[in-house]
Amino acid sequence: MVFCHLRHLSWSSTPVCKRSLSFNEHRSRVLIHRPYVQTDDSHCCRFCPSAPACGSSRYALALLSSYGFFVVYSLRVNLSVAMVDMLNNTHQSNTNHSGTVCPRHSNPAVRKHNHTASVYNWDSETQGWILGSFFYGYILTQVPGGYLAGRFGPKWLMGFGILGTVIFTLLTPVAADLGAGYLIAVRVLEGIGEGVTFPAMYTMWAAWAPPLERSRLLTISYIGAQLGTVISLPVSGEIIFYLDWTYVFYIFGAVGLVWFVLWAFFVFDSPNTHPRISEQERLYITSSLKNELSTSASNIPWRSIVTSMPLLAIVVAHFSYNWTFYTLLTLLPTYMSDILGFSIQQNGFLSALPYLGCAVVAVLSGQIADYLRETRKYRTVIVRKSFTLIGMIGPAVFLVAAGYTGCDYTLAVTFLTISSSLGGVSASGFNINHLDIAPSYAGILLGITNTFATIPGMVGPVIARALTQQNTIEEWQIVFYIAAAIDVFGAIFYAVFGKGTVQSWAVHTSFYHAD
Repeated sequence: MVFCHLRHLSWSSTPVCKRSLSFNEHRSRVLIHRPYVQTDDSHCCRFCPSAPACGSSRYALALLSSYGFFVVYSLRVNLSVAMVDMLNNTHQSNTNHSGTVCPRHSNPAVRKHNHTASVYNWDSETQGWILGSFFYGYILTQVPGGYLAGRFGPKWLMGFGILGTVIFTLLTPVAADLGAGYLIAVRVLEGIGEGVTFPAMYTMWAAWAPPLERSRLLTISYIGAQLGTVISLPVSGEIIFYLDWTYVFYIFGAVGLVWFVLWAFFVFDSPNTHPRISEQERLYITSSLKNELSTSASNIPWRSIVTSMPLLAIVVAHFSYNWTFYTLLTLLPTYMSDILGFSIQQNGFLSALPYLGCAVVAVLSGQIADYLRETRKYRTVIVRKSFTLIGMIGPAVFLVAAGYTGCDYTLAVTFLTISSSLGGVSASGFNINHLDIAPSYAGILLGITNTFATIPGMVGPVIARALTQQNTIEEWQIVFYIAAAIDVFGAIFYAVFGKGTVQSWAVHTSFYHAD
């Protein structure tokens, strides 16, 4: 016996609440009665019995995709750690500080390790091009990734996209030996491969995630990105210390190869093509989504998409959030070292700490968001906007506060960690709103928003470094103020124009969807 919360069915004008129905009764109602009129945005599955989460195919997909995003972000950030050891010591010494704004922490005695890998005489400009080249490839495949996933299926697009990134990662030491230009080309190709991953995964979740489990499933899936950053930063430092920088790419590349094998054998594009899914789970997923997915995959409403105000709201929020995210991702180690005076060993752990907090908060917020929607206490649009406001304005406040902590190391690290951690709340806000407003085209929508959201990764750190040439606390305060202001603007814009219902242009069926 299961309970479905039924409201306003088309065969009756009287609301039906919490009626206990058997499995056969559910099936008969689906087959006999006309499609219902959707009059709210909770997307509750009226007829289908829910399938247990434990041992389910949809949660297996969430875990494997989380593993995939772990690989994606590990390969994205490991070069920033390896770069320290790739540079010639004479050039490196020119960049070392004889002193910092705050007194340096005492460094623990370290063992001298064998340095057998090549080193290079790259100036700071060349280093900047190498570190930023990834995003120039990444931005190219966002929209094409969403289109190709919808056209040919997301499984192999994501699989081969990450596999390509893994292969080029394994070739990184060879490319570096050939010259900076070859390394830049390899990083661009890595970005092209990774660019399809998020649009492909959104397309897959459009077919796999029951509406009332979206926040939960997607936060599990995308927590891998945070864990990839959290783990790869300190682990890369340890690998370099005990081996050399080349093993960073070999080891994480091998981890990526293992993921591809698992992905190829255990993941399928949809519940209907999965050979081992239970019939109960298949019916639960497909029935919950049947009134949301478009019946015309070939006729993409491009004009409606690009003129959609709810989509523009997501674009602005995504761009604004990523400005702070990429600024901290690329420059937090610099701030830890040049301002707070932490050593490279301390830096790796402390730089990862904010992303660990973000990962934990993202999972918790997903559970809370889906609970609020399942219990019908709040509409989807209210949940998305509330979580976006908390997940963007909260980080802005603590980021600005971090700039005024002076040399209080504990308080500075605490504020920066709280800032990034609160950002995890937005994982259940604008970040998955694509699936609410147009699940059939979620991959394309994510490609569009992520294209604009990649721009901060290309220009934000450049602007920040231009503003902090003297590395003073006052200069960093300006960087934090700019990031906070953009965050607040994005949150307010989304709160005004965001929506939580499937848009009329996203569904081509014979029944009506009310806003």
